[in-house]
Amino acid sequence: MRPAFAMGLVFAGCCSNVIFLELLARKHPGCGNIVTFAQFLFIAVEGFLFEADLGRKRPAIPIRYYAVMVTMFFTVSVVNNYALNLNIAMPLHMIFRSGSLIANMILGIIILKKRYSIFKYTSIALVSVGIFVCTFMSAKQVTSQSSSTENDGFQAFAWWLLGIGALTFALLMSARMGIFQETLYKQFGKHSKEALFYNHALPLPGFIFLASDIYDHAVLFNNSELYQVPVVGVTVPIMWFYLLMNVITQYVCIRGVFILTTECASLTVTLVVTLRKFVSLIFSILYFQNPFTLWHWLGTLFVFIGTLMYTEVWNTLGATKGQPQRAEKKN
Repeated sequence: MRPAFAMGLVFAGCCSNVIFLELLARKHPGCGNIVTFAQFLFIAVEGFLFEADLGRKRPAIPIRYYAVMVTMFFTVSVVNNYALNLNIAMPLHMIFRSGSLIANMILGIIILKKRYSIFKYTSIALVSVGIFVCTFMSAKQVTSQSSSTENDGFQAFAWWLLGIGALTFALLMSARMGIFQETLYKQFGKHSKEALFYNHALPLPGFIFLASDIYDHAVLFNNSELYQVPVVGVTVPIMWFYLLMNVITQYVCIRGVFILTTECASLTVTLVVTLRKFVSLIFSILYFQNPFTLWHWLGTLFVFIGTLMYTEVWNTLGATKGQPQRAEKKN
């Protein structure tokens, strides 16, 4: 029952979170910092009350290790959200972030000296080709949709290139953070709730450097059109409503993934998250009418097939069907 409930949380929370993020980014493309700050603040307050026991509970993992992890996590979150301000469309944003397998493999080879099978290298090649196709076609759209003047077209393309660079940096940094977490959990044991709290609480002072941008967007949010919240009947600026729903759905999404990791195998978690990304992508294309050509669909297909190949889902399902008694004994 709990795995089914967790899957429901992941799909409901993560998919709706993407919707509210796109609603925010379409109205104010540069609102990434205020969105990140709100998400961090909400999860930090919840963790301080229920996980840290109002600061009375000592962390199982020393703070100095969290300081390193937090620096990487804060950077990844800010850069990913800010990339939406750099001519990056939401579908490309989701597809590009699905390339985490590539970054994990590259850094795993370099840092952990891992070696992989030909099957996994093939799956990564598929993901790489898919992301390249989507990125290349998006580049053509950026130049064609820009102003007819050569200067404006070049400027739009330059910002887009900067956005691609930001997403690439965030992808590699996120993979490095994953390797660092893996080594910490091997040394101190898994403490996911604790890590979630400290990853969101410790970076809060860093938002001081972004205070001016956060304040400017808070003013813009205050000046947005009024919206009457259903059921409650309260009237608030619509941008604040979008932000509140984005924060709540982000929390639901994270909690769902957390429950899933404790109740299911990592393969199941990967499949659920991958399928969730695909559903979010489809909804973003259909509901928001984002431009998506046949080439984009082909690239997306490569990404998701490559991801499923990497997890070796077919081999695992076949082994499970062929050896039910052995699987039960293992569990």
